[in-house]
Amino acid sequence: MDVTNESAQGNFILLGFSDRPHLERILFVVILIAYLLTLVGNTTIILVSRLDPHLHTPMYFLTHLSFLDLSFTTSSIPQLLYNLNGYDKTISYTGCAIQLFLFLGLGGVECLLLAVMAYDRFVAVCKPLHYMVIMNPQLCLGLVSLAWGCGVANSLIMSPMTLWLPRCGYQKVDHFLCEMPALIQMACVNTAAVEGIAFILAIGIVLSPLVFILISYGYIVRAVLSIQSSSGRHKAYNTCGSHLTVVSLFYGNIIYMYMQPGASSSKDQRKFLTLFYNIVTPLLNPLIYTLRNKEVKGALRRLTFVNFSLRKKL
Repeated sequence: MDVTNESAQGNFILLGFSDRPHLERILFVVILIAYLLTLVGNTTIILVSRLDPHLHTPMYFLTHLSFLDLSFTTSSIPQLLYNLNGYDKTISYTGCAIQLFLFLGLGGVECLLLAVMAYDRFVAVCKPLHYMVIMNPQLCLGLVSLAWGCGVANSLIMSPMTLWLPRCGYQKVDHFLCEMPALIQMACVNTAAVEGIAFILAIGIVLSPLVFILISYGYIVRAVLSIQSSSGRHKAYNTCGSHLTVVSLFYGNIIYMYMQPGASSSKDQRKFLTLFYNIVTPLLNPLIYTLRNKEVKGALRRLTFVNFSLRKKL
């Protein structure tokens, strides 16, 4: 395909694994199944939290997390499936800009929301008698709004800076999607300034929330150790383990990718890591965060029972 023509049209070519069509066919099937399961799992959590009045404040954050995961995957997976399923690997400049903006923005919001959820768990475990007073609706709304505002602001800064880098007519993106590290590597100028700004912003959006999460769980562990009941300790450790598993999955990949955005690491490794946090983490979140939650299981049973009762009456 002629790069000059693509440049004139303003399109990008997403190479992915175009040199290995057999691998693309396998990835298409795997990603399609994972995407459908992600849609079902996260949509179920949103519907349950909306339909069941017994679910309180923690579900407020989990609903936002599920909405984020739905938006995060939908911002790139349909385009990825289209490219994997045919010979057309192009994406318009506008489509690439929207994809990059959503990917950076929603990813930043999720980093901060995970920190908010860690604070929610800290209050629930360490200050259980004051939980409803501290985690009032106004504070919850304020924390979620702060997460959204900071995530969007980060994307508003980094997306234009990345897209405006001179590429000297080169339009081939060696990736599945318009991701910041891949676009930075296409530049034909020195990108040290952009990488430096990305690193500074990543400290605020990625590392600072991670440090806050680890400190929060440190206090939670200390509180759990003071619990006399072995069953209570086991339950609390289970909760912490589930949260920390998802935090490790999400943050581990994000830190590797964005704290060194221009580093010359294995290109295939970057591609698979991107697929991992774009597919696997949103797929596992409903299972780890909510489906192991007794309140959510109870809500699902109540809604299923109500639905079954209505059908019997009809």
